[in-house]
Amino acid sequence: MHDIPAPGLAFFADLEVEVGAPLEAGRTQHGLRRLIPILGGRVRGEGWQGEVLPGGADYQCVVSPRLAELDARYMLRTDAGDVIYVHNRALRCADEQVTARLLQGQPVPPEAVYFRCTPSFEVSAPQWRWITEHVFVGSGVRTPDRVLMRFFRVL
Repeated sequence: MHDIPAPGLAFFADLEVEVGAPLEAGRTQHGLRRLIPILGGRVRGEGWQGEVLPGGADYQCVVSPRLAELDARYMLRTDAGDVIYVHNRALRCADEQVTARLLQGQPVPPEAVYFRCTPSFEVSAPQWRWITEHVFVGSGVRTPDRVLMRFFRVL
């Protein structure tokens, strides 16, 4: 058998995403459907920074009292003017009581929630094309009015 190395991680960016009040479609056959508007925010990487543009959204499905599947789509604009489209899928899992508090917009201890994501990117700027050719993972923390995330490139 070949020696296959375990992948490593390299820091890519920290995001602070401001979010609005959830809109709920109610419980469907798949779970509680929610849409969380993305209002703006900031992004900071190594040697670059920018803003989270308003207008995106996080489409959530709370599939059980413990588990939510998240599907966020939004855009970043670097301070150099380049626009990056982000499609970020995530799982957020916590005890039932913690999940209930999250759904009510209450603060919870970050260590009580498993929040992991797999962002992917689309770009037109040639200097950013490399981010479309790599896999990224991240961790997140939900506060009442924002989502904090750290993205890593898988090496």
